[in-house]
Amino acid sequence: MTYNLEELEENMLRIRLVEESIAEKYSEQKMRCPTHLSIGQEAVSVGVCGNLSKEDFLMSTHRAHAHYLAKGGNLKAMIAEIYGKKTGCSGGMGGSMHLIDKSVGFMGSTAIVGNTIPVAVGLGMSLKIRKQDHISCVFFGDGAVEEGAFYESINFALVHKLPVLFICENNLYSVYSGLEVRQPKNRKIYDMSKGLGISSNYGDGNKVEEVYEMTRQAKTKIASGEGPQLLEFSTYRWREHCGPNFDNDIGYRDEDEFLQWKEKDPLKELLLNDEKISHIKRNLEKEIREAHKFAEESTFPTREEYLQLINQKK
Repeated sequence: MTYNLEELEENMLRIRLVEESIAEKYSEQKMRCPTHLSIGQEAVSVGVCGNLSKEDFLMSTHRAHAHYLAKGGNLKAMIAEIYGKKTGCSGGMGGSMHLIDKSVGFMGSTAIVGNTIPVAVGLGMSLKIRKQDHISCVFFGDGAVEEGAFYESINFALVHKLPVLFICENNLYSVYSGLEVRQPKNRKIYDMSKGLGISSNYGDGNKVEEVYEMTRQAKTKIASGEGPQLLEFSTYRWREHCGPNFDNDIGYRDEDEFLQWKEKDPLKELLLNDEKISHIKRNLEKEIREAHKFAEESTFPTREEYLQLINQKK
């Protein structure tokens, strides 16, 4: 599979601008659901999803915007969902943490840590049963490896040699708790995972080319029958755990750490020239304005429509 670096960079820029627009407008009180932004983590989403087709399944986490957009999810439907409108991708019932777009293989996200890992494994089993030449991919954070579902899912995927790609976005924190208070000192998640029997590797989540190439190699191994693969990428969220603000002043991390990671900004050294970036930004800003306008002009679901949607989900 070949890739266009400029296209990957444009996708990262698009996600960054979309998330910044959400942060800017959040104080208007029109988006009434919690939002978890991925600003600073764009390279992992884009590098991984650049290897996935619409037929490949993808499951996400509570921090789902970047995954959804990188997989090809509809921007207007995502923004409308955050506004709680019936034109949203979940009918206005899910909000920021519960996105879905089956038309591009984005099978859902959830607020429960580690909850989508076994679901992704189940999707992998369905691919094997149907003898379909695709993969199931799941994103999760460093906190999810502290859940039993992580170990059970990897074990099941290995026993049945399922076409599942596990992607760990290690951004060092679970809400406000750093790795040092949650996991043994010097533990490497990818190294620990090798002990479970799964082929695992580690990469720099700020380098989109590296993420892309490692994902390509992992997907090739799955296609060749080598079974499930796990990739851990180091990354860092710039904003607060939940919300549009910066929170370096509350004590769980300091400004120096933030600035060190900001120097590694995945968008810092774009190969796109300034003229092209300006042109792309103008087009993206127009697209984003139209998405917010669409969301604001859409209507909220009625009580009857809520009940109808609930019945459809049963």
